[in-house]
Amino acid sequence: MDLCVTIKGVSFLLQTGLGVLANAIVLLAYAQLSAIRAALGPVDAILCHLALADLFLLLTRGVPQTLSVFGFRSLLDDAGCKVVIYCYRLARALSVCLTCLLSVYQALMLAPAGPLLTRLRARLPQLVLPSFLALWILNMAVCIAAPLFSVAPRNNSVPPFTLNLGFCLVDFHDNLSYVVNGVFVSLRDFLFVGGMLGGSGYMLAVLRAHGRRMQGVKRAAGGGEARAARTVLLLVLLYTLFFGVDNVIWIYMLTETRVSAVVADMRLFFSSCYASFSPLLIICTNRKIRARVSCSSQQGPEEEKK
Repeated sequence: MDLCVTIKGVSFLLQTGLGVLANAIVLLAYAQLSAIRAALGPVDAILCHLALADLFLLLTRGVPQTLSVFGFRSLLDDAGCKVVIYCYRLARALSVCLTCLLSVYQALMLAPAGPLLTRLRARLPQLVLPSFLALWILNMAVCIAAPLFSVAPRNNSVPPFTLNLGFCLVDFHDNLSYVVNGVFVSLRDFLFVGGMLGGSGYMLAVLRAHGRRMQGVKRAAGGGEARAARTVLLLVLLYTLFFGVDNVIWIYMLTETRVSAVVADMRLFFSSCYASFSPLLIICTNRKIRARVSCSSQQGPEEEKK
């Protein structure tokens, strides 16, 4: 195994391993909180769902990609490729949609009160679960196209207009299908990224223009809304950074008939970075998650002493 392959394999291994562990910690912490409090708040429910989507993303894309880099061949047949690619596309779509939902929800919660907004805020917590269902149904329908073109690698050759993922191929057969699929996916992503940026921009404007007022809200609400807003802003910034790099590479790929494996690997790496780093950000900025992690780490040594 040459140095380039080793570096690539170790990079994917670290990214996948770290992301799976961090997302699992977030999910376990929220499971404990749910058991204690019987129900999670709307923001925590969205963050929990986001961690689940990101964990699903890493398991269906990062794990097979890492195994493929280290020389494991024939991991999946045609049916397996269709299932894995569909699950990955669904998880990736849910990740961007949930981040957008989080941004818009928090912006509405921070907006100056008014008669209409007060009534809407009272209903927002009840709308979170239906929003999850709507996003699942929407993305299950939208993501059906790519699996139709997914097949297991036949040999070392890669046909034109094909995305080579190493463990699977997504063969679009012709330029029209290749470009239409790419443009459609990009438009969907840009729509939700625009929503999250709009929500985040509004939050920044409110926090800056009404700093003293927000401090009063912070004291009244135990700092929950202000801390949640900062977490959301950091998540949006993180997603936008990796989304920008991912889509610059993706637009380049749409202009090429044959895409090299190096370019495809770069896009895969950056498209999975958010799923790996967002749970770390949640752990660092969410006091409830940190408290559960600290509690679990303290219980371990105490049980060993017993």
